[in-house]
Amino acid sequence: MTDVLLTVGTRKGLFIGRRRGGAWEFGAPHFNAQAIYSIAIDTRGQVPRLLVGGDSAHWGPSVFHSDDLGATWVEPQQPAVKFPSFTGASLERVWQLHPAGAEAPDVVYAGTEPAALFRSDDRGESFELVRPLWEHPTRSKWVPGGGGEGLHTILTDPRDARDVTVAVSTAGVFRTKDGGASWAPSNKGVSAVFLPDPNPEFGQCVHKVARDAVDPDRLYLQNHWGVFRSDDSGDSWTDIGEGLPSDFGFAAAAHPHRARTAYIFPINADADRVPAEHRCRVFRTNDAGSSWEPLSAGLPEETHYGTVLRDALCTDDADPAGVYFGNRNGEVYASRDDGDSWEQLASHLPDVLCVRAAAIGG
Repeated sequence: MTDVLLTVGTRKGLFIGRRRGGAWEFGAPHFNAQAIYSIAIDTRGQVPRLLVGGDSAHWGPSVFHSDDLGATWVEPQQPAVKFPSFTGASLERVWQLHPAGAEAPDVVYAGTEPAALFRSDDRGESFELVRPLWEHPTRSKWVPGGGGEGLHTILTDPRDARDVTVAVSTAGVFRTKDGGASWAPSNKGVSAVFLPDPNPEFGQCVHKVARDAVDPDRLYLQNHWGVFRSDDSGDSWTDIGEGLPSDFGFAAAAHPHRARTAYIFPINADADRVPAEHRCRVFRTNDAGSSWEPLSAGLPEETHYGTVLRDALCTDDADPAGVYFGNRNGEVYASRDDGDSWEQLASHLPDVLCVRAAAIGG
C-alpha cells in the first residue's frame, strides 16, 4: 500500500500524519499557537520539501520549509515574502504556496493578502513580487471578501510553466500566458450575484479553482454561489451546479488521475455557513459536472455543522486516489478509494484551515 504524507494546517499549529501500510500515525503539532493558512508538499526534488505559511499573533506571518518531513524546520533570516516599500503594503498572511510544474523545478509561487503573487526561483526560500499583476489596471477596484483580499488559488499549466492561472477574492480569475508579464481577467460566464451587474469582467468572489487531471484545459470553479466548468483554460465558463443541494461552498479538488472527476463540499448558504442540509457529504462528479453523487459512507450520519474551507479538501496522487478533508469542528476524514468510503483520522483539533497530501517513498 502506498506510503502517504498528510499535512493538516489548523488555527493553532500544523499536524502531520503518515500512513505506512494500513495505519495512520500522527505526531505532536508543529508551530504551536500559529495559524497555518497554507501548505505545499513539493515532490519534484530528490527529497520532498514541505512549505508552510504560518501566522504568529506575535511575530506575524512567515514561510518555513523542511526537507526531512517536518523533523526540522528552516525560517530564512530575512522574510521570505515581503512587499517592496514602493507598494505601501505589508504582508497580512500567505494564503497559498504552489510548486510550479516539472519544467520549472525550482519555481514556487506564493499568493498573499493583500492580494498579490510572489515567485521564488529557489524552491521557496525567497520570493519576489510579480509586479504586472500587482499593477494591473483593475486593481484599484478590487474589493476584499469576507475573509480579506486574498490570492488563494494558483494553477500552473502542466504543458507550459509560463501559463499560470490565479484567483482572488473578490477580483475573480486572472491568467498569464507569458510567465507573468501580462495578465487578463478570465471570468466570462461566472456570476457575481451580489453586484448590480451580475456578469462583470472582474469582481467575482471565486472561492477555489481546480484543474482536471487529464485535460489541462478543463477547470472546475467553486464560486460564491455557483459551481462552474471551463473547457478552454478559463476563457469561458459554464454553470454545472444542477443536481447539488446547494451551489454555495468554498472547496474544490480534482481527481489526480481520472478525467472529468472532481469533488466539492456544498455549504447551505453564504448566510448559513454549515454543510448543505446539515449533512456531512462530499459530492463527486465523474462526468465533468453533468451529474453529481453524494459520498457519505463512513461519514457522520447525524446533523452536522462542520464547515470545510477552501483549502481544506484535497486529493493525493495515489492510485486509487486518497481524498481528504478537514472542518472547523477540528475533524479530519480520509478516503483511500476515490471517495467511495471514509474514515475519521482525527477529532477535537483546532479548526482546520488547510489540508495537503502526497504519496511519498516508503
